[in-house]
Amino acid sequence: MADGSTTRGNGKRGKPIAITGIGVITALGRNVEENWKNLIAGQSGIHAITRFPTEGLRTTIAGSVDFLDLERTTPPALSQALADNAAAEAMGQAGWLDEEDEFPGELFIAAPPLEHDWETRLELCHTLAGGPDSPYTMPGASFRPNEDLTPAHRDFTFGHLAGVLARKYRTQGSPITLTTACASGASAIQLGVEAIRRGSHPAALAIGTDGSIQEEALIRFSLLSALSTKNDPPEGASKPFSKNRDGFVMAEGGAALVLEDPDHAKARGAPILAYVRGCGEAADTFHRTRSNPDGKAIVRSMQGAIDDAGVAPQDVGYINAHGTSTPENDKMECLGIQSVFGDHAEKGLAVSSNKSMIGHTLTAAGAVEASFSVMTLIDGTLPPTINYENPDPNLPLDVVPNEARKASPDFALSNSFGFGGQNVSLVFSREAD
Repeated sequence: MADGSTTRGNGKRGKPIAITGIGVITALGRNVEENWKNLIAGQSGIHAITRFPTEGLRTTIAGSVDFLDLERTTPPALSQALADNAAAEAMGQAGWLDEEDEFPGELFIAAPPLEHDWETRLELCHTLAGGPDSPYTMPGASFRPNEDLTPAHRDFTFGHLAGVLARKYRTQGSPITLTTACASGASAIQLGVEAIRRGSHPAALAIGTDGSIQEEALIRFSLLSALSTKNDPPEGASKPFSKNRDGFVMAEGGAALVLEDPDHAKARGAPILAYVRGCGEAADTFHRTRSNPDGKAIVRSMQGAIDDAGVAPQDVGYINAHGTSTPENDKMECLGIQSVFGDHAEKGLAVSSNKSMIGHTLTAAGAVEASFSVMTLIDGTLPPTINYENPDPNLPLDVVPNEARKASPDFALSNSFGFGGQNVSLVFSREAD
């Protein structure tokens, strides 16, 4: 493109793809039912960090998932557990947990750049250097990583997480691990939709997961001035679209969607929860963390999803915003919405941010918020944007302030915008036409 942006799609309406199962786990709960109940009640899952010491840190809060019974809470182990919990719920709802059945589709998983914590790194260092419990000596030791590393180390191997889940859920083809920063979960859904549309398989399992909250990750985001420092009270820190917003809150979570060709789902008698009607993707390649101030990639992402769905902007009744609570993201998203939706952006279009309650689940965010978008359509309830006490007059959006609202939009759009200018938008509906 002449303006430096890139996009995908041919401008033609794409085939609606059925959603037959969803699974969600966040700090608000361990399944869809718990999450949805707490979300529409305006409850926050953000709390003080207890996983590691926070003395001296500017940010001491997060939406961490602390209720899983794990031997180790390293990012690889937690990311795997979150993905597995979400996948089990989604596959069960879709009717694909029979051990004799192979799932007739591919696995696309959005996973973070998994890292060891310092305890695991030191353990690995001792192993390689001939520590007290190691048979190896350095240099010149014969080292066989797949055999000699402990599970905590092997979990860090590229593709390990996707391989484990592909074997467990009996998916077809090569499991794909992807990362498009904070748009990753939505990218996984988009790739699943595209695989079904081109006829590769009649189904796909799309997962987003992130269990990255550890000391170094928190400090890195803090050094970028990306995190909120309003630690007290924790549940009041995330304030999307508010004038006094000061940054996002790191969070963890996982979500999975079972996608199917509608004819395939109907033939096996599977319940169809909703449809993915359109996918839009655009990148602006402007900066490693900032969006291009012209907002063109954000506009192209949303417009691409709407065009792919074959609907008009005014047909969209709800947007599940990326809504991070950072000064720049909220401003740029509002600009993009105003550009795409025109007067509809201020008259009849509801826009709310789940991150006000669950925080920013990073790599998982696109899948988590897509799942909540589906629940919005199923339940006829718009989740609120909590902590909206100080409106920003420069962002004149209906953010469903502080309390959920009953409504029955025909179409919902979910935005996911990532560092590096990576943007994905998805359109959902209850009906195929």
